[in-house]
Amino acid sequence: MIKTSYQVLNRDMIKYIAMLAMLLNHIAIIFMQQGELLTKILINIGYLTAITMCYFLVEGYNYTHSKKRYALRLGLFALISELPYCLALTEAFTGEKIIAFCGFNMMFTLLLCFLILLVNEKISNFYLKSFIIMILIFISTFCDWALFAPLFTLLFIWARDSKIKHKLAFIVSIILFGLFNYMGNIGSIPSDLNLLLTVGNMVGISIGGIMIVYLYNGTQGQKNAFSKWFFYWFYPIHLFILGVIRIVIR
Repeated sequence: MIKTSYQVLNRDMIKYIAMLAMLLNHIAIIFMQQGELLTKILINIGYLTAITMCYFLVEGYNYTHSKKRYALRLGLFALISELPYCLALTEAFTGEKIIAFCGFNMMFTLLLCFLILLVNEKISNFYLKSFIIMILIFISTFCDWALFAPLFTLLFIWARDSKIKHKLAFIVSIILFGLFNYMGNIGSIPSDLNLLLTVGNMVGISIGGIMIVYLYNGTQGQKNAFSKWFFYWFYPIHLFILGVIRIVIR
């Protein structure tokens, strides 16, 4: 990989940016007045997190020392995160005041994406592989970032080891996410406003693509226990804190 002077971000830096964007997204969803400009901006910026995590999941898949331990970590933190996830987002997603089931959290989705990677590697029969992947994609409909996270994962599998394909993968992801949001609003809001909101929805994924394609230098950053576990623990801890604050102030 030929590095250029503007490739100043390592993997950990991009992940820290993604965690901050996710925090702002959740604050906007949980606490801020929906429909206001600042709320929409923070929510849209937060969309960069999912595609960034899917990218690094695919990139790191071949470098992990134990795929079994990797899957177990994702599964463990998916279980740990479920209560905080529902605690934080119940009111926004279901209208209930305290806590209710509001779907499976993003860690479950990333576990499904990891299983897609595993199936793609281990199963050689095209039809069997496609069938199992379709089942995993269907299961994702019960999770956060349903359908899109598996789609991002498949696009990055296709784009491996090709900078041009990586650009195309992000472009396709941006367009599909925009189309999904545009189609979902047809008939409910004027078409010019729908188009404007759709462009806004595409901003987060576009920022993620720019960071990875143009600013990422391909290095990990400092390799230590903090950087390894921070990205696992930040998700449930920040959701738990936001959930407690939501209940107290409501």
